[in-house]
Amino acid sequence: MHYSRVHIESIGYELAPVVVSTAEIESLLAPVYQAVGMRAGQLELLTGITERRWWEPNYPLSQGAAAAAQKALAAADITPAEIDVLIYAGVCRENFEPATACAVADRLKINPDASIYDLSNACLGVLNGVVDVANRIELGQARAGLVVSAETSREINEHMIDRMLRTKSRELFVESVATLTGGSGAVAVLVVSKELSRAKRRKLLGGVTKNATQHHGLCRWGLDSILPAAVEKVEKVLGSSAGALVQKGVRKGIDLGAGATALLRQGLDLGLRHVKIPFMETHAGEVLKHGVELGLRTWSAFLTKFGWRADHLDKVICHQVGSQHQEAVLKAIGVPLEKTYSTFPFLGNIGTVSLPLTAALAEERDFLQPGDRVGWLGIGSGLNCLMLGIEW
Repeated sequence: MHYSRVHIESIGYELAPVVVSTAEIESLLAPVYQAVGMRAGQLELLTGITERRWWEPNYPLSQGAAAAAQKALAAADITPAEIDVLIYAGVCRENFEPATACAVADRLKINPDASIYDLSNACLGVLNGVVDVANRIELGQARAGLVVSAETSREINEHMIDRMLRTKSRELFVESVATLTGGSGAVAVLVVSKELSRAKRRKLLGGVTKNATQHHGLCRWGLDSILPAAVEKVEKVLGSSAGALVQKGVRKGIDLGAGATALLRQGLDLGLRHVKIPFMETHAGEVLKHGVELGLRTWSAFLTKFGWRADHLDKVICHQVGSQHQEAVLKAIGVPLEKTYSTFPFLGNIGTVSLPLTAALAEERDFLQPGDRVGWLGIGSGLNCLMLGIEW
């Protein structure tokens, strides 16, 4: 990817209002720590995260994304009528359909002729959206596009804490560390043509993408049926044969007799077989190992693409996972810690929101300066990696 007429005009963001410290989470998990013989402080030690944020319960994701977008538009003095494409690129969505982008566009009163759609690619979604808009601009199909996202971690965090309290398992704690790093927030990246750009800054030079999809099973987030757990409870009460009959009856609609039918009516037959609960499963060690390998391969191609060496970049902004991930990636690509800016200690991992929000904060706090040659280094489960070069 090479671009000649694309600028990142502004980045707006919205921080979720509920601050949740790692100490608070560990206090909730005190029975787990006691049961497995662990001391408080393990979660922060493993991740480097002291706090993260949650939205209020039932907060609409489109509201957070629209709030961030309004800030991006205001900063650039561009109106919703000038937007040719709006992409919602979050992992979290309000519905399977319609696209959450539609709700965002309605809140903003976006140009009715604009292209409105969702784009999904784990933590790379916003960067992929930026590339989508940049391609449209280079092709003359658009002059301005908004890429927005809002992520929420409250629900999966609360579910995981409840699950850990039920099992009190050291193994589950280890598996859940990545889940508990999650944070919440919203971001909007305004991408425009050089003709429309007022600031004439943050020129998008291009980028490189690589994948290692043989590792797509290492990090998953989705919904699981509650039925297997429900049948397991039935088996404990009635015995395995009765549990099997109930399961068979639920799936095939067979009348199993008065006792089993009554049980179905009390629970399973009232829709429990359709109930889904969230799950997140991360093999953190394997993700780190293969993610670093993929990142190094992408970094080499990225430098070759632009004819750069590592020391040609003034700053890099990475996806915000945690301290171990950051240290491993920077060491592998040969970039010193002082060339990057981190938000994971106080915001956690906000998925698609993390990298662009971190860039916005880095600029606000004068870490990113006009003229800096900046690399955006994104990686997402799948595994996919995308690196963009920006002349800040």
